[in-house]
Amino acid sequence: MKKRKRILALLLSCTMITLSLIGCGSKGGNAPESSDSESAGGKSSSKEQDTSGGSGEKVKLTALFVKHSLTKDLNEMQWLADLEEQCNVEVEWQQISADWDQKKSAMFASGEIPDLLFGATSDSDYVQYNGLFEDMKPLIDQYAPNVKAMFSEVPETEVMATTMEGKVFGIPSYKGVWPMTVGTTFINKEWLEAVNMDVPTTWDELEAVLIAFKEQDANGNGDPDDEIPMDFNGGFEGGFSAMHLISGTGMQISADQDGYFLEDGKVQNYYIDERFKRVMKFVQRLWSQGLINEEAVTQDYSKYQSLARGEGSTGKVGFTWGWETGDRFGNELQGQYISVPPIKESADTKDVRYAYDFYGQNYTPNRVAMSAKCQNKEAAMRFVDGFYDTEVSMQVLFGGMNDVDKCIKNNGDGTYEVLPPADPDLDPGTWKWTSSFADNGPFYIRDGIDLALGIDMQRVTEEKSVYDSCLTAVDPIKDIFPKLFMKYSQEDTNMLAMNQANIDNIVDQTWAAWMTDSSRDIDAEWDAYVESVKSAGLTQNLEIRQKAYDVYQNSVN
Repeated sequence: MKKRKRILALLLSCTMITLSLIGCGSKGGNAPESSDSESAGGKSSSKEQDTSGGSGEKVKLTALFVKHSLTKDLNEMQWLADLEEQCNVEVEWQQISADWDQKKSAMFASGEIPDLLFGATSDSDYVQYNGLFEDMKPLIDQYAPNVKAMFSEVPETEVMATTMEGKVFGIPSYKGVWPMTVGTTFINKEWLEAVNMDVPTTWDELEAVLIAFKEQDANGNGDPDDEIPMDFNGGFEGGFSAMHLISGTGMQISADQDGYFLEDGKVQNYYIDERFKRVMKFVQRLWSQGLINEEAVTQDYSKYQSLARGEGSTGKVGFTWGWETGDRFGNELQGQYISVPPIKESADTKDVRYAYDFYGQNYTPNRVAMSAKCQNKEAAMRFVDGFYDTEVSMQVLFGGMNDVDKCIKNNGDGTYEVLPPADPDLDPGTWKWTSSFADNGPFYIRDGIDLALGIDMQRVTEEKSVYDSCLTAVDPIKDIFPKLFMKYSQEDTNMLAMNQANIDNIVDQTWAAWMTDSSRDIDAEWDAYVESVKSAGLTQNLEIRQKAYDVYQNSVN
């Protein structure tokens, strides 16, 4: 897998650059470690950068961060305060944890945005709001040795960041330590034992298990009506969604691709595929029997997580999807659940598939952007570069390496370890999202770094191992729609975004209505639905994406 990834990178990458400067983080890129570094706090003896124009005063910057709902106030993160101090900046943070997509339109349209935006932008924003964002490529060359190191050592990141015109408006993040799939399929093994049934392997077997969960007081608390046989989040897109049922048809998909997938060299969309229709008929049947959480369509992620954590030692959800058992079910219940191998549509389904998400898991575009109106671009760029420093990057992802944050230990010998939660009431996943920018932040976790991951990530590896055989068989070049690495003209970017909004409006309303209303005849409505989605812009989007994919394939070959 790594070899294929590297070959792809070399074919796609621009001319490589060498690292020669030290940034404002604890250790810059591949620079040698100072002998007098303060290992307890992860600080370096490197001198602070004076970006004040000679005045010695801290440069004041404004920044916006779109954070997870669990993430605490950024002003309480010691590692972040240390980074600001090392970069000689004072940052006024605007923190947003809900409804950013609705809020950003008004902000961007006003033309007044903060100096830096973390996790707040997309490729289409740079086109729609042309001139609002700074092309950081010249600044990176001058002031960002850590970002330059990432571009050189993991050249796919530069491919992601660079527009067709050679500009860089958003800098991505990279970590190669996350698994090849986002969501694990979980089932409550104690419930299975209570109803005397085995782990399901087909849709029919799954339906039978869910019926038993509903009818037989599977959690054993004496209330036959409080069990939720199945729950999911995100409809048919996210890693914790019913999307995984589509894999049961033998289709190779990935999470968060707007339904696009690759088959026989053709870009397709499962929302108009007959296999998606079969999935919809199946979930409609489950819903009509009361086997799916009634709030599955409308609940937010927090509610989704909370429900699965049950009440004390009493589980509430029988079959669901999540990251790992501790994160999904909490410390009290995590031992009740086991991971489920891929569930096939039927015993006759020959291809065993599961969602392949390595690229989406380890490469994240547009983690930080800069305003074109930023008054001190050098200071802003050096501050951004600090996030990509070796030690700081670990803290961005896992929390601070100091006696206040207590998230990572520097062993002083070039090795590091993620510590258990300082709050014993929190599971490791929740602790991480509480204490850091986590996956929403800008960072560069170097390949080969000697970092012992926490118990949650050890569980992730173990629990997702049931998918290893089918995921390692995937050829990412031939089998996976390479959304992150495909480039479009400004005109095509605009068209894709406009069409996708129209497509999503139809698809989201239709699948929810089909699932929750058993009087709807999916077979009878299918042809008209497909035509409406095509007419809404999918036909054009498929043409645009196929064109971009062919260019990508030619580059690879």
